[in-house]
Amino acid sequence: MSDVSEAKKGGAKAAPAEAFSPSGIPIAPVYRPADADARYAEQLGEPGQFPFTRGVQPTMYRGRLWTMRQYAGFGTAQETNARFKLLLEAGQTGISTAFDLPTQMGLDSDSPRALGEVGRVGVAIDSVEDMHALLADLPLDKVSTSMTINATASVLLAMYVVVAEERGIPRGKLSGTIQNDILKEYIARGTYVFPPEPSLALIAETFRFCATEVPSWNPISISGYHIREAGATAVQELAFTFANALAYVQRAVDAGLRVDDFAPRLSFFFACHNDLFEEVAKFRAARRIWARLMRERFGANDASCKLRFHTQTGGVTLMAQQPLNNVVRVAVQTLAATLGGTQSLHTNGYDEALALPTAEAATLALRTQQIVAYESGVAQTVDPLAGSYYVESLTDEVERRAVELLGKVEALGGSSAAIDARFFQEEIGRSAYEFQLAVENGSTVLVGVNKFADGEEPPIIPAPNYAELEKGQRERLAAVRAGRDAAAVAKALDAIRAAAPAYAQAAASRGPLMPLIIDAVKARATVGEISNLLRDVWGEYRPS
Repeated sequence: MSDVSEAKKGGAKAAPAEAFSPSGIPIAPVYRPADADARYAEQLGEPGQFPFTRGVQPTMYRGRLWTMRQYAGFGTAQETNARFKLLLEAGQTGISTAFDLPTQMGLDSDSPRALGEVGRVGVAIDSVEDMHALLADLPLDKVSTSMTINATASVLLAMYVVVAEERGIPRGKLSGTIQNDILKEYIARGTYVFPPEPSLALIAETFRFCATEVPSWNPISISGYHIREAGATAVQELAFTFANALAYVQRAVDAGLRVDDFAPRLSFFFACHNDLFEEVAKFRAARRIWARLMRERFGANDASCKLRFHTQTGGVTLMAQQPLNNVVRVAVQTLAATLGGTQSLHTNGYDEALALPTAEAATLALRTQQIVAYESGVAQTVDPLAGSYYVESLTDEVERRAVELLGKVEALGGSSAAIDARFFQEEIGRSAYEFQLAVENGSTVLVGVNKFADGEEPPIIPAPNYAELEKGQRERLAAVRAGRDAAAVAKALDAIRAAAPAYAQAAASRGPLMPLIIDAVKARATVGEISNLLRDVWGEYRPS
């Protein structure tokens, strides 16, 4: 007899099937007061107060909405500038820049190693002249700019500063972020150039430079996003991101910086996936974990204990099959990010599983944020899900598991040692494999892929003529080289060459390097020329 028939006769019902969050946390069929920690002051506190579980500002979105910062960058600086303007006119409130692989890897567009990659996954930037074109007509003293750049972050930051100053805008009026998170490149993303020691020393130097010269600039965006994109769970995303963050803070303190002089400008970058409640719990737990780590380990003040983060909806959650379904996925993720209290948000275009987003898809992605902001009621009150028995229980469990996993990293000797031991890589690889198995056996449902599929082939979006784009970029680079003062470039590069060796060893007497990079950029030295010089001095990283 079926369970349904038995139930109709008053017989016992079958027990509900077990359920788990994407991180493997068991989910009960119902939650009650006993499942939520009742220690309000210790575990939650008021919004804007330690441990910041409920948000880093007392009024959150009632006082100011999150920054709507759409990610853009493709082809040439001129094309990307046009996309920036389109999004700003549509109501975007911040700029976020994607760079092509040669720029990320410290290669000029005319390098043989750049062949076929120029402008393909982001904008090509070779010299400060390209940066001028990228930022043309944009009010740099009024709009904040985020740049997803890591190994060559110091060079791109220098270019941004030079563009502003050549337009008469002082450094003190600039606001924005460089990602500058090299440890996660060794772990998950792969756009590393230099070995860890000089890379970490250069990051500490950017901390110093920003704290003293560009005080409204975030010198790093410590990224869990790319760790999650590589296959990590939400719990792993937090644990591994905070392991890296602790390494950066310790490195800066060891370099002689006071924690409260730089830590208030640290920023973070997280992914947001489809399980709405686990993602909300993740963001709430993240704030509490970071606040306690900074207070207990570094004696940091409240400003340094605040976890400020940007969120991007999950790129790996976008499906090529039935791509319009991605509009709904992005909307759910937008709700999760804002219910979780993000400070800044990028929403993906529905066609990004197929190609770089079209203008139509990018505008719709921005409209998704605007509808959530102005029509959903999310912004009306702070931390709307606080007190939910389920959400509070899940927040506590995400925190417990993330702290436990962070302890395993620290037992290995911290992030650098864990990278060498391939701990991160193996943990992420295992999670990615388990997820793929779950998709293939149907226990994890992807609508339009392994359930409700229609068998239709994904649409084809025409690609730009990248060969022609690369040709034009090379010609512009040649013109810059022909028109600059070669002696001034050589002198500026020689100054970097003299200062760089101290960064390759645990030296206590390193001189400032950022001013020298700025001088080289001002003389029209290129990304590749500066990076190749540093390669000669520091070598290149090769994973074991």
